[in-house]
Amino acid sequence: MKTMIEFTIDGVGVEAEEGSTILPVALENGFEIPHLCYHDEVSPYGACRLCLVEVERGGRRRLTASCTYPVLEGIQVLTDTEKVRKARRMIMELLLARCPDREALQELGSQMEIEKPRFELREEECILCGLCERVCREVVGANAISFFSRGYKKEMGPPFRDPKACIACGACVYVCPVDCIKMEETEEERTIVRWERTLPMKKCKACGQSFAPWFQLEYIKEKVKLPKDFFDVCPDCRG
Repeated sequence: MKTMIEFTIDGVGVEAEEGSTILPVALENGFEIPHLCYHDEVSPYGACRLCLVEVERGGRRRLTASCTYPVLEGIQVLTDTEKVRKARRMIMELLLARCPDREALQELGSQMEIEKPRFELREEECILCGLCERVCREVVGANAISFFSRGYKKEMGPPFRDPKACIACGACVYVCPVDCIKMEETEEERTIVRWERTLPMKKCKACGQSFAPWFQLEYIKEKVKLPKDFFDVCPDCRG
């Protein structure tokens, strides 16, 4: 039997299953909280910090990332206090200074009425949210992406800068919140541009159309123990 937790968000009573965190519960109940590094298919990481809220518990308030903070009986969650707005603006300025040309960040900055960050611009593309690493490790299971270096030199990329573990499935492209991981595809091959990984495409024996990278299909067959000829035809021809 599920244990349900009761608490409030901006004075409104809500209920959530024990083990949930604040952000998804708030979003499900119609509360708008900006976020970039959260995705409901992977574990929360709290990297971008844009989802900061104030949580009042036992008479004391604290700022915390709502994507990682667990729902607790009787807590009061405040999503739009002056302290929250000020902290989010600072974080947004730092992100914009790091990646000033990312459209998703520009749109969020505009919503917060930030015209230009006060900090030195770095002209990076990646915000180091870690979503690509988590989806590759937790959902795909390929472990083809990781953090490396430290401090201001920290980067996301293939371990030891060798992309041989990448199966070009495109999951990292799909989840990237700032669209910095690009994919190019022809009838013959697919390239994950940021990782410099190019793999040949599999052609359907029935219709002759390419439908996925050969390495990706071999990986799936081995992982879930499918018949050797399972991907000889594309999903459309298989019916």
